[in-house]
Amino acid sequence: MRKIISLICLLMPLTAFADELQLQENAPERYVVVKGDTLWDISAKFFKDPWKWPQIWGYNKDTIKDPHWIYPGDVVYLDSSTHTLKIGTQEAPAVPTDGSVIVPDVADSTFTDPNAVKLSPKPRVVTGRTDAIPSISLKVVGAFLQRPLVVEDDELAIAPRLIGTLEQKQLLGAGDLAYAQDLPADKGERWQIYRPSVTFIDPETKEVLGHEVMYLGDADVEKFADVSTVRISKSVLEISKGDYFAQTTTGFSSNYLPHSPSSNVSARVISVYGGVEQAGQNAVITLNKGRRDGLESGHVLALYQRGQVVKTAGWFTPNISMPDLRYGLIFVFRVFDKVSYALVMETKLPVQILDRASTPD
Repeated sequence: MRKIISLICLLMPLTAFADELQLQENAPERYVVVKGDTLWDISAKFFKDPWKWPQIWGYNKDTIKDPHWIYPGDVVYLDSSTHTLKIGTQEAPAVPTDGSVIVPDVADSTFTDPNAVKLSPKPRVVTGRTDAIPSISLKVVGAFLQRPLVVEDDELAIAPRLIGTLEQKQLLGAGDLAYAQDLPADKGERWQIYRPSVTFIDPETKEVLGHEVMYLGDADVEKFADVSTVRISKSVLEISKGDYFAQTTTGFSSNYLPHSPSSNVSARVISVYGGVEQAGQNAVITLNKGRRDGLESGHVLALYQRGQVVKTAGWFTPNISMPDLRYGLIFVFRVFDKVSYALVMETKLPVQILDRASTPD
């Protein structure tokens, strides 16, 4: 029994150490936030696992869904005692860097340390929530948050459609009039126009997961009726008879708290946005798992390449399968019922179709 207890005591520190965040070898003591930064990038300057934000920023992931707002000009400090990041301003640092002690500005303070720095509290002035830096680059994912991406067969069956054009035009652009059927009057006057392009099929079950659509442009309703009159307000591709209408997408958060799924998720890469076969960093990929499988926006998954099979000599000796190789991380930013879109945040190899994306080890 004594040997067992001694072994447990020996292993406990090792277990605790394994859970600690690993600092980058060249981690700075402080960093001044500039326009264009993201919270992921800032975390990566200090830690090897930038997605572990509940620990890095001292958050409680069960109660805080979005990160605290951080603005250009803020100073990020590494708290060496807790291995977490703190936020201050250049005028009033959150953590002193010269070994001095901060004391409150009170008249009856009896603190007499000669190295003390006396600070007065003052309100923090920010220019507005729109200046806060995002979790990930909105330049890459912004368009994906505001447009229809995936529709299912039942949605297509009831979606409003463009059924005619003025003067029988075959192709429409900005400024042209068109006629739409089944446009509901209670859903607003602004609509997006799309066309189904790629059908997603699960590589394992062969189930149809939905149809990826091409965004074509925007339209404003001039008159609601059984056949409504619309005017094309924006056209990024040619619009024609038979195209579909969808409500303008709004309300998606641009600031997510990255976290690992609470259960084991194993998905496959089924598409690289843009129709290419391989993806690199900052590319958008599609997974064959979605809301029904437990995925949610903010989930971070690790990318794995299938291990090679080593052939052995002899007829009766089975081949040896090497372990799958982990080579990158992705950030899930938009989830549908059966599929999800993710941004490639880190990768050491090209991301390929059918690579595995799973809960990080």
